[in-house]
Amino acid sequence: MDKRPNILLIMNDDMGYSDIGCYGGEVETPNLDALAGDGLQFTQFYNTARCSPSRASLLTGLHPHQTGIGILTEDQTPDGYAGNLNKQCVTIAEVLKQHNYRTYMSGKWHLSNETSGLTDSWPVMRGFDRFFGTLNGAGSYYDPATLTRDKENVEHEAQSDNDFYYTDAISEQAVTYLSEHMRNHANEPFFHYVAYTAPHWPLHAPEKEVEKYKGRFDKGWDVLRSERLKQMKDRGLIDIGWQLTDRDPTQEAWENVKDKEWLTKCMEVYAAQIDRMDQGIGSIIDTLKEHDQLDNTMILFLSDNGGCAEVITPEFGAHLVKGKSARVKTRTGDLVQFGNQRETIPGPENTYQSYGIGWANLSNTPFRLYKHWVHEGGIATPLIVHWPDGIARSGLRHSYGQLTDIMATIIDITGATYPSVFKGHDILPYEGTSLKNIFEKDIEICPPLFWEHEGNAAVRLGKWKLVKRYPGDWELYDMSEDRTETDDLAACFPERVSDMAQLYEEWSERCGVIPRENILSMMNRE
Repeated sequence: MDKRPNILLIMNDDMGYSDIGCYGGEVETPNLDALAGDGLQFTQFYNTARCSPSRASLLTGLHPHQTGIGILTEDQTPDGYAGNLNKQCVTIAEVLKQHNYRTYMSGKWHLSNETSGLTDSWPVMRGFDRFFGTLNGAGSYYDPATLTRDKENVEHEAQSDNDFYYTDAISEQAVTYLSEHMRNHANEPFFHYVAYTAPHWPLHAPEKEVEKYKGRFDKGWDVLRSERLKQMKDRGLIDIGWQLTDRDPTQEAWENVKDKEWLTKCMEVYAAQIDRMDQGIGSIIDTLKEHDQLDNTMILFLSDNGGCAEVITPEFGAHLVKGKSARVKTRTGDLVQFGNQRETIPGPENTYQSYGIGWANLSNTPFRLYKHWVHEGGIATPLIVHWPDGIARSGLRHSYGQLTDIMATIIDITGATYPSVFKGHDILPYEGTSLKNIFEKDIEICPPLFWEHEGNAAVRLGKWKLVKRYPGDWELYDMSEDRTETDDLAACFPERVSDMAQLYEEWSERCGVIPRENILSMMNRE
């Protein structure tokens, strides 16, 4: 029997750094907490600040711009990004399939600009033996658009099932794939990518799950941010000297907020979405245990970006309907109420809302900003790694890394060979560094990290981070003293700023980053 490790890669959507229990949050996540307790918790791991780019980087080991997905999946050629996973990259599935791994995926793809007809950028064309999930970026949890099984649209499966809930469907399909694998391919290792949409808007969750959190967030975002900070410091996740960032300046102090009942309900639904995902992860873990595969499976869990401060408006809802990612009516014919309207209670199928800026600020405790931006609130992700056969010492790891390292790590532990040519196309070398050495203990020397999204840019070099919020100036932070980015040192170290900015320019040119001004100019012409 092949003893190479199985790989279970789990990514969720739009969840902040500190939401789950083992990272200091109020959401009940016993299954993720158990994985963290028996495995590793990384405290300084990073995504790329947005859904499609993070997924592209995670699966290819490249920076998203190199894969054709620098922003999202809209086709912006010839002046912008193609919005389509290109042929200069290979996915983890394509690499491992060449080395006799069986490959499966359940959940959100969001790496193709064509969702209505099969193209060479769909999962089954990019190395996955089986696929069940959605091709687009977001949508109803009760009636998701672009629901696909392998090559066929199966939206009817949700529309004919009154109990359909997308998070559950992702988990159940993962369990089915794993059970079938052990029945039919037990002598081969597997790679399974599970990509949840939870807790991305819209706020959809079964009422019984929401009721579980009634009253849990009544203290409001100010008190809860302080309580999370204490939890995180007590757990060693953050340094005791780092300061909590200020409340978002657009948000009132909780004691002055109106509509508290509606706002707390939003956070209760958000928490229920994560809770339901954790339950599904528990069923996947139980399946591994049932087939005696847990110890030989490396499980990784992380989020695609920080908490999302996007506010849903009726106008944005109309845009989603026009783009065919949302529907005007529910399965029973009720009109969907788009927008964060206080008179509409979130959760049911006929609502379409987000939890807003104040709660996103809580999700990203103790950091600044959100999804889209590359300050810590936008890019810091929990990373849990569980692998009993390969990790001797559990605990926290403070060495930093980013999504490009996942491909490198999987190549390292499976013994697979990364190709320079694949199906007649030259393949870019992967950009990451294996995390395997960090599995044993923290290491002091880490390679530089780079980010760019919508003009927001950053460089991490040792303890220093250079970052800017487009179209603003560069800021400089000492991450060993101030990871919450409250004390800008750019004026004190102009030469360091200049040197790191030069590193960024060299990286951005090499990796095909298109200047934001060019993208905006193209959009204005349209």
